[in-house]
Amino acid sequence: MTLSEVGIGGPSVTTVLDSPHAMPGQEVRGQLRVHGGAAAGEIGQVVLSLVTEMESETGLGGGAEYARLVVREGLRLAAGEPAILPFRLPVPWEMPITAVGGSPLPRSAAAIRTELMIPGTPGKGDLDWVRVNPLPAQQQVLDAFGQLGFSLRGNGVEAGRVRGLPQELGSYQALTFRPPTRFADRIEQVELIFVASRGELCVRLTADRREARFPHGDNDFGDFRMSHLDARVNDWAPMISGWLTLTAERGQ
Repeated sequence: MTLSEVGIGGPSVTTVLDSPHAMPGQEVRGQLRVHGGAAAGEIGQVVLSLVTEMESETGLGGGAEYARLVVREGLRLAAGEPAILPFRLPVPWEMPITAVGGSPLPRSAAAIRTELMIPGTPGKGDLDWVRVNPLPAQQQVLDAFGQLGFSLRGNGVEAGRVRGLPQELGSYQALTFRPPTRFADRIEQVELIFVASRGELCVRLTADRREARFPHGDNDFGDFRMSHLDARVNDWAPMISGWLTLTAERGQ
């Protein structure tokens, strides 16, 4: 057995991103710099994937793959030979957000994973972290939450589908917020879910009402659905405030 057969002295790859920032519906662009190993050989596939990882008590782990791209197949390199492979990796519209206002969200991260698939040897690769920023329309909603006095309580990506929303992927991101002070005695928290597509943005708000005030424990939700352009110019603060007021007063 040679050193290359156990992954030593074989080809290597470095991923260079045009930007470490990404956005749903756009592309991550860059180039892969592949270097041949100590001996000539063939790389079966050069593969890129966009992955997320969620934080647990033991650190980041348990994430999901959101996009995958085979950049090149059957790449043969002489010993030490370099190759530069440009790429454009699409980011799904429903990709979870990992940063807002330049700051990372807690409990989530996203990365570009690069792998050299060489038959009979362990895969070799590279991992480059990226920040997935909100779409402009999503940012408008988040800005309204800040204006109204909401504070972020939690962030998670859950498997499954939300009834009534036009999802394409089998998972969704749920951001939970503490309500403004004036609603705190009636509303435990408000959950925010975005489902974006090329043509529109869907916003699902769910209010968890406090059982002490509402013994039956009903949760109320509201859906807002409009084009990206309309969502960017919409005045979200009074819309959200009005919905929350009606929700808090319902059943009293």
